Amino acid sequence: MAVSVEQVKELRKATAAPVLDCKKALQHSDGDFDLAVDWLRQKGLSTAVKKAGRMANEGVIDAYIHHGNRVGVVAEVNCETDFVARSEDFRVLVHDILLHIAMANPLCVDVGDIPAGALEREQELFREKAMQEGKPEHIAEKIVAGRLEKYYQQVCLLHQSFIKDEELSIQDLVNRAIAKLGENIIVHRFARFELGK
Repeated sequence: MAVSVEQVKELRKATAAPVLDCKKALQHSDGDFDLAVDWLRQKGLSTAVKKAGRMANEGVIDAYIHHGNRVGVVAEVNCETDFVARSEDFRVLVHDILLHIAMANPLCVDVGDIPAGALEREQELFREKAMQEGKPEHIAEKIVAGRLEKYYQQVCLLHQSFIKDEELSIQDLVNRAIAKLGENIIVHRFARFELGK
C-alpha cells in the first residue's frame, strides 16, 4: 500500500518516531493509524530490550522546583554518551520525569528498590484481606498478584502512569526515548522534597 507524506507526518507528530519507522509502520498496518502506533510501540519495546544491557555512565543530574517552591526534585538519569545527554530530546525526557516525580510522589524507581520487608508486609496484608473476603487460596494468590501490581503502580516510578498522558507509563516514556535516541537510558535515582514533610 502507498503511504502519503501527510500520513507519515501525522504519525511522526503523534509518536516522535523516526520518519522511516513511521513509513514502515504505516505500510505494515495498511495505513491504519492505530495499528501503526501499536507497531511502533512494539518496535520501541524490542529496541529498549536490545539496549538494556548496555552501559549507561553518562547523563545528567537535574533538579526541578515546582511553582510556589513547596516541592523540589533531584534526579540522576543516565544514558550512554554525553552527546545524547546534551540533546534537547534527552533534556525534555528528564524534565518530564522530574515533573512527574514532583506531582505523583513515587517512593522508589522500580520494584527491586522496594525494601524486602515492606514488600512482604504488603503481600501478607493483601493475602489476609483476600482470605477475610472468603476467597479460596488459589484465587487469593491471583488477587494478591493483582493488588501487588496496583501497589507497584502507586509506589514505583517506572510503573506509574505518566501525568501528561495516562496511556503511557514512565517506563513507556523511557522506552520511546530509547527508540528515538538509540541509546540505553536508565532512571538511576531521585530524591523528592516537600516543604514541611
